[in-house]
Amino acid sequence: MPFDIGSTQTVLLKMLKSKIHRATVTEAKIDYVGSVTIDRTLIEASGLRPGECVLVADMTDGARFETYVVEAPAGSGTICINGAAARLVTVGDEVIIMAFGYVTPEQADVMVPKIVLVDKKNRIRKK
Repeated sequence: MPFDIGSTQTVLLKMLKSKIHRATVTEAKIDYVGSVTIDRTLIEASGLRPGECVLVADMTDGARFETYVVEAPAGSGTICINGAAARLVTVGDEVIIMAFGYVTPEQADVMVPKIVLVDKKNRIRKK
């Protein structure tokens, strides 16, 4: 049966929820179970949560991959790509870290993603 957009079924849209823009990769550790380790200050400012799924886009070489967030100490400036994804980045690469959420069209109309811009040392420039 074709989907009727006017039916009583709820349509959910995948929308940008959080973004850390132009973070610099400080470490790449292949011998780790997986994840991206992020400075707690950046996690809190962007509205991310430890364990949350994120999409990482490497602005330097175009690689894109999904992983999950692990917390690093606040103020450390850490952006460490762990596990197999460490093969997709080089220390010094700039990355965009994005998280998405599923919302109704009505929620999407008022949703404002938390976007954090950082400098080369992963300190907040603007939120």
